[in-house]
Amino acid sequence: MFERLSEITKEYESVTEELADPSIYSDQRRLRDVSRKHKELESVVAAFRAYQVGQSDVDTLKEMMSESSGEDRELLRQELEDAEEKLHDLQKTLEIALLPRDENDGRNVIVEIRGAEGGEEANLFAKDLFEMYSRYAERQGWKSEVLGADISERGGFSDVAFIVKGEDAWRKLKHEGGPHRVQRVPITESQGRIHTSSATVTILPEAEEVDVQIDPGDLKIDVYRSTGPGGQSVNTTDSAVRITHLPTGLVVAMQDEKSQIQNRAKALQVLRARLLKLEQDKQSAELSQARKSQIGGGGRSEKIRTYNFKENRVTDHRIGLTLYRLDRILMGELEELTDALLMDERTRQLEGTGAS
Repeated sequence: MFERLSEITKEYESVTEELADPSIYSDQRRLRDVSRKHKELESVVAAFRAYQVGQSDVDTLKEMMSESSGEDRELLRQELEDAEEKLHDLQKTLEIALLPRDENDGRNVIVEIRGAEGGEEANLFAKDLFEMYSRYAERQGWKSEVLGADISERGGFSDVAFIVKGEDAWRKLKHEGGPHRVQRVPITESQGRIHTSSATVTILPEAEEVDVQIDPGDLKIDVYRSTGPGGQSVNTTDSAVRITHLPTGLVVAMQDEKSQIQNRAKALQVLRARLLKLEQDKQSAELSQARKSQIGGGGRSEKIRTYNFKENRVTDHRIGLTLYRLDRILMGELEELTDALLMDERTRQLEGTGAS
C-alpha cells in the first residue's frame, strides 16, 4: 500500500506542476482532465501525509518511553495509546481514499423520472419524487433546473427531466436510479383501498460538449407545437423539439421553453448525457446494462425502494433498510438513505466484492 502511495504522491506533484504551466489553458479539455485528477489525488496525498506525521509521532513516543521511568513513563504510555489509535484511524482513512474512484464523481447529474405502472397515480407519484429530490438538492446546497416535463391530466408528471448541479451530486444521487414503488390510497379511489403503483428514476452524469462529439448528420430533428394535458396546443409556434440520434435510436423531446433554440439546447444536453452513459457502459462491456437495470420494466414487482403511506414507511430493498418517517423523506430528508447506500458501496469495495 505504501509503495502505491509513494507513486501517487509523485503523480500528484507532476500534476501540480502541469497545472502551473500557463500553456495548459489553451487546451480546455486537458485543463479539465488535469484539474479533476489533481483534486482526486489531493485528498489521498493529504491523508498519506497525515499518516506519515502520525507514524513519526508514534515512533518518537516509543523512543521517549524507552528512556523514561515512573510517572513520566505512564504519561507517555497514555500519549502513545492515543497516538496509535489516531494512526489506526488514519490508516482506515487511507484505505478508503485508495478505493477506486467513480469516473463520474464531480459531475452534475441529470435526473429523469417517469410514471410507470399505475396510470395517473403513477404520474402523481413521479411528481412526488421530483419534489422530494428538488428539496433534497436544496438541502445539500445544490442548484436544480427543470429541462423538460410532460404534465399529466391531474397535474402529475408522465415524464420530467431536470439537472442537479453540485460537486458531490453524482456521488450522493447515483444510487437513486431504478423502479420506485408506492403503496397508498389514490385520490381517484372512492372505497379507500390501497393501490400499488410505480415510477422509474434514471440518473445520468451530465456530459460536456468535449466529452461527447455529436455529428449533426446523425440527428433527425422534428419541430412541432407544444401541447399540454389532454393534448391541447399551448402555443401557436413550432417551438417544441424532438431529436432522434439515428445511430443509437435515442429520442429526446423538449417543449417547456417558448424558444425552439432553447428547447433544442436542452434536448441536446440530455442526449449528450445519455450518450456518455451509453459509451461508459460499452467501455465496461456492459452496453446499456446500467440504464436498463435502473429503468427495469417499471412493474410493481420490480423495485429498489417502496414508499408505504399508511405505515409512514420507506424500505430500500437493496440494503434492507426500513425507516418510519416517509413524511420527512418526501420533504427531502434523504440523508439517512443516501449515506447508508454509500456506506454499503464502500463496504463492498473494501471487501473486494466489486462495488461500482
